[in-house]
Amino acid sequence: MKLVVLLLTALLSVSGRTALAETLTIGITQYPSTLNPNIDSMLAKSYVNGMTTRPLTHYDHDWQVTCFLCRNLPTLENGGAERVSREEGRDGLKVTFQLKEELEWGDGTPVTSEDVVFTWEVGSHPDSGISNAELYRRIEDITVHDDKTFTFHLDRVTFAYNSFADYRLLPAHIEREIFEENPAQYRNRTAYDSDPANPGLSLGPYRVSDLEPGARITLDRNEHWSGKEPYFDRIVVRIFENTTALEANLLSGSIDMIAGELGLSIDQALAFAERHGDSYDVSFKPGLIYEHIDLNLDNPILADRRVRQALLYGLDRQAINEQLFQGEQPVALTSVSPLDWVFEEDVPDYSYDPEKAITLLEEAGWSEVRDGVRHTADGTPLRFEIMTTAGNRTRELIQQVLQSQWQAIGVELVIRNQPPRVLFAETLNQREFNAMALFAWISSPESVPRTTLHSEEIPTEANGWVGQNFTGFANERMDDLIDRIEVKLDRDKRRQLWSELQTLYAEELPALPLFWRANSFILPNWLEGLQATGHMGTSTLWVEDWHRAAP
Repeated sequence: MKLVVLLLTALLSVSGRTALAETLTIGITQYPSTLNPNIDSMLAKSYVNGMTTRPLTHYDHDWQVTCFLCRNLPTLENGGAERVSREEGRDGLKVTFQLKEELEWGDGTPVTSEDVVFTWEVGSHPDSGISNAELYRRIEDITVHDDKTFTFHLDRVTFAYNSFADYRLLPAHIEREIFEENPAQYRNRTAYDSDPANPGLSLGPYRVSDLEPGARITLDRNEHWSGKEPYFDRIVVRIFENTTALEANLLSGSIDMIAGELGLSIDQALAFAERHGDSYDVSFKPGLIYEHIDLNLDNPILADRRVRQALLYGLDRQAINEQLFQGEQPVALTSVSPLDWVFEEDVPDYSYDPEKAITLLEEAGWSEVRDGVRHTADGTPLRFEIMTTAGNRTRELIQQVLQSQWQAIGVELVIRNQPPRVLFAETLNQREFNAMALFAWISSPESVPRTTLHSEEIPTEANGWVGQNFTGFANERMDDLIDRIEVKLDRDKRRQLWSELQTLYAEELPALPLFWRANSFILPNWLEGLQATGHMGTSTLWVEDWHRAAP
């Protein structure tokens, strides 16, 4: 009998864990609009792709650039990057990478420099619909030295020359034929959506094995992953766009954890911790998550800077922070976080001042009040429509507070929300919101806001809806500051330019800053190894470190 027990124990133990299938079920609040790693800017996609694909480089937990697919990080100091003269008169850079030798796609096809070049061809094509097209435009050419070694030829010298977080390789052996058949339709025909369970799309520890659109994505181990072996055999990501349902499913045992990146808001998590803190590991991670209201500046009312400033003066953001978030989400001054070393505190202040708000509105011609709503002399009402992610209880509550506070200064707010995948994939990308959109940007350390603030990044039908400048903000001085910051290697001089950029942002208000959000992670007590980053690199980029605590 003792021998039988010993044999069973040996059979059930593999590398320190049970041979029985280990499944981790995660709850999040959004379903990705696509699984293509380079199309659409949506956190839900980044969260899932952190487990199924990997970037060339990204920021680590200490906010330092590190290799994911490359062998060594190229720098100017180690000779991997080299400053070069260009015919146009502006210096550029040559940056040489070596891919890890053992990298394979999930079907066993080796990852090579061909995939790097193909990804660049897709990203730089004007009709492909790639989100961060600017990244690919600045790569003038790629020299392939061998299957694993290549050199990027960059059209400028930038301080972030070896940061390629958005350079996510596409498998040329699967995607090339689809792309070349019709580049303009690529975003609608990519295999990541038409054949998502194809193992050859995977370049991470997991691959998509099954999915139910809008509800669930199932990930199984990628047998051809050459990195650290993940602990869990299967990860199931379940989507609950209603955060109340998300919490209920955690308590019922239908899911094991709630992702901090896309889970309960801080107010819900604080209340949850009071009720169930002994049964779960609840933690809060402040980070570079900017909750704000994008303003469509094509709207003639919002095009008046006085109106934009009045709207911000009419909001008691500090009271909202105290009442809804127990003071845990500080008021945002601009789009640069106090956690970032380039943060500038000395910018125009918009502390709650309803009288100043009313004065500005009257100066802008909104002086006549009818039934509590301001009108112009010709009878136009001061009315705006605001959109956000339907089912997000906290954002919907914030909308109600905005309604109430703006009503006090004569502004009428109409709420019309959409499911996240519709809001991000269609409404924002094609700038179909007519006034306001409440959502969050999450960024990397010292992230230059080219895609969100530069005039060249305004999505239009003509450019295939590429870019993330959803507000339509076009300001020559802002463009110039962005251009100069990127190429300034001297930190002190770059810091001064950042100060000017933040001051200009606060003066112009292309968006209304609300809060710096903290993510709330609600994990089972038995889960170890998960670390939040505080930046746009999701915790899933290190999913192979997650494991069940030893008994």
